[in-house]
Amino acid sequence: QVQLVESGGGLVQPGGSLRLSCTTSGFFFGYYAIGWFRQAPGSEPEGVSCINNRDGSPDYTDSVKGRFTISRDNDKNTVYLQMNSLKPEDTGVYYCATDLARRCPVRAELSSKVSYDYRGQGTQVTVSS
Repeated sequence: QVQLVESGGGLVQPGGSLRLSCTTSGFFFGYYAIGWFRQAPGSEPEGVSCINNRDGSPDYTDSVKGRFTISRDNDKNTVYLQMNSLKPEDTGVYYCATDLARRCPVRAELSSKVSYDYRGQGTQVTVSS
């Protein structure tokens, strides 16, 4: 069955960095796009980033562009989210997810893409001094 498992979250000071990992199984990883979205306390969830199949072309929501980098290792069935220059407003639970679709949503829809057919259990990121 389709499984996604996130790891790498933690507590970091503002300006710091974290790298999240999303390890997957149960489907042919290289065929499909993988996304990340986050849920902050008391806020609506927000789509963060997505990476397309095979060519690995990325996309980002405006609030993280230039600070976050998404990548994929098709040999390890894993997607990474490198998060730099973290801000307190980046705090939340981060989920990786997939609809088993070949391509990511169009850029205008990325920030609102928070409902997927499959997602992991999430990993907590806390940015605080």
